[in-house]
Amino acid sequence: MIIEIRHYTLHPGRRDEFVDYFERVNRPALRDAGMLVFGPMRDLDDPNKVHWMRAFASLAAREVIKNGFYDGPVWNTKIEHEVMPMIAHFEADVVETTGGFEGFDGQPTL
Repeated sequence: MIIEIRHYTLHPGRRDEFVDYFERVNRPALRDAGMLVFGPMRDLDDPNKVHWMRAFASLAAREVIKNGFYDGPVWNTKIEHEVMPMIAHFEADVVETTGGFEGFDGQPTL
């Protein structure tokens, strides 16, 4: 599984607005595009940071799904112009898991 761990520094005072928008609009749009989404998560040390992750079955699937989303009408007409002004800086780490995930009970969750 391929996971992007995304780190966003928001303009001061915009974190709650970003989280609200992400939860109401962006997360459902990303999921509709075929991404498995975790977050957003509020950084406990910096009130202007959030983190979130999205997962894909493979690098090839990541490219297809991302291109479809960012070239599509939902991002270009609805989300981009709302969310990008809130973000001062972002970066992403792309990683590959070495196995599955276990729940608190030790049982596989995915």
